[in-house]
Amino acid sequence: MKNVILLFIICLSFGSCNSSKGIKTKTSKTTKATKKRTSNTYSAPSKTIESIIDYAQTFEGTRYKYGGTTKRGMDCSGLVVTAFQKENINLPRTTSALQSTGNWIDVKDVQEGDLLFFATKKNSRKVNHVGIVTKSRPGYVEFIHSTTSRGVITSNLSERYWYLAYVQARRVI
Repeated sequence: MKNVILLFIICLSFGSCNSSKGIKTKTSKTTKATKKRTSNTYSAPSKTIESIIDYAQTFEGTRYKYGGTTKRGMDCSGLVVTAFQKENINLPRTTSALQSTGNWIDVKDVQEGDLLFFATKKNSRKVNHVGIVTKSRPGYVEFIHSTTSRGVITSNLSERYWYLAYVQARRVI
């Protein structure tokens, strides 16, 4: 019964514009301007974003290693930081620091190069995982990330596990 109630609450929270407490507290003039600028119109990714995604994809298949930032092992925030560093964009090294970098964006407005944040620990909404959006069109979001079980892989936000774990999206460039 608890699981049914919890699932119902999660579904309700995903149905609203602001899907978690973290997002509700991030409403600002900057966020509103970002939402206006990033309406549902599709725009081709810039060369910088394409380069970031291409470099991140070179790590596909790399095993997971906590604190790793090389082909010998990579963790989720290490993948993000390493991919953006290739284009001389310095980001914080930890997922918790990354979650307050850039501007919050609605999941319906995500574009290639945006960051997706997840809470994957049972009974917790604390962000502990991050990925980079590689493809985006209305109703479809694909992202690359490093998982503890399968290493660096590409997943789809519509997969049940990731959909339920999703917390927020942010644009850093």
